[in-house]
Amino acid sequence: MKRQVSLIGAPTDIGAGSRGASMGPEALRVAQILPVLESHGLEVIDRGNLTGPSNPWQPPVDGYRHLAEVVEWNRVVHEAVFAELQLGRLPILLGGDHCLGVGSISAVARHCREAGKLRVLWLDAHADFNTSALTPSGNIHGMPVACLCGHGPKELVEMGGHVPAISPKWVRQIGIRSVDPGEKRFVHEMGLEVFDMRYIDEMGMRHAMELALATLDANTHLHVSFDVDFLDPEIAPGVGTTIPGGPTYREAQLCMEMIADTGRLASLDVMELNPALDVRNKTAVLAVDLIESLFGKSTLMRVQR
Repeated sequence: MKRQVSLIGAPTDIGAGSRGASMGPEALRVAQILPVLESHGLEVIDRGNLTGPSNPWQPPVDGYRHLAEVVEWNRVVHEAVFAELQLGRLPILLGGDHCLGVGSISAVARHCREAGKLRVLWLDAHADFNTSALTPSGNIHGMPVACLCGHGPKELVEMGGHVPAISPKWVRQIGIRSVDPGEKRFVHEMGLEVFDMRYIDEMGMRHAMELALATLDANTHLHVSFDVDFLDPEIAPGVGTTIPGGPTYREAQLCMEMIADTGRLASLDVMELNPALDVRNKTAVLAVDLIESLFGKSTLMRVQR
């Protein structure tokens, strides 16, 4: 039977520090994400875009910008992702900014409480482990991993009906190269497993991914949360928070191919694509190319493990 995939657009930049990620879903559609996935034998349905509050562009209140709006967007995302999982489909959330990871991953965690173990791969330049006390900006796209691990505003922390939604032990962060000073200490205290760019420089992407994917079994739901700023801005300029020194094209392809080889990918976020800062949609085209590799594109025929 064909694998069933659902595209869910979440056009908002409610948690971000710059405008434009709200156009991300359409840019991915323009880059042909649906026919590209269909070309790999997948049955793909585009559910269209979710709707939520507009971005009021206000300063932070008590350490959070737009908390009420962020909560509403994440609630809508949570219900949409959970509904697809309950149907046995693979949801691909087209962001939108990375604050939406709270809704998406809390839905996956809720699903996995009945259906098996969870492993989250967080592909990002940032650890996204800030709190209201640590954040320099109040932008909630810098907080989703902390919220999922139980550290954040009650409305987000409790979203999946279980606190914390996930354990830090289930998360593997890849490509990290920008962490705020207080956040560094918090990441260390919580025991997050982080393969930062220094680790990848020293040990190679292959070794990092072997460790990040270790101990997956037939009962493991693998969720990939792919922030496009994971990539080096030389190849992916269309993001709001460019940090130099990210993975090259080939390193990123290897990362995606090794995920595909596990055969365990069961849900995906594609976040922080900002067409307003892109060059002729090249970042969206690259993102779709990498997503294609996640679903089995390779130079030669390869047998899944």
